[in-house]
Amino acid sequence: MTENEIKLKAIAALTALRGGVGTDYASELLGEVVPDYFVVPAEADANEIGRAVLGQLSKPLSALITGFVLAFEAVADGYEETDPEVTTEQILQVLALEIAAETD
Repeated sequence: MTENEIKLKAIAALTALRGGVGTDYASELLGEVVPDYFVVPAEADANEIGRAVLGQLSKPLSALITGFVLAFEAVADGYEETDPEVTTEQILQVLALEIAAETD
């Protein structure tokens, strides 16, 4: 799967969630970016296996995050063009404070 295809999966998942399709479909879309298998050296120890898997996961996960960021920026730019009373930054700050106040 190409980097652009992965970015499109992120945007499709967000669109699906906002459209009320459901989390199962969005999870399925996002799950498609994870490789079905990993190539590791035959004689590798646990550390080498971990690095090999991480290396193969990092590119698709990075593209997925980039897709989410691109989608957020597009929505935030559109929102800001409406001259809102509350800025995107303020909304994010409130969200961060709410998350910080939650106990695990």
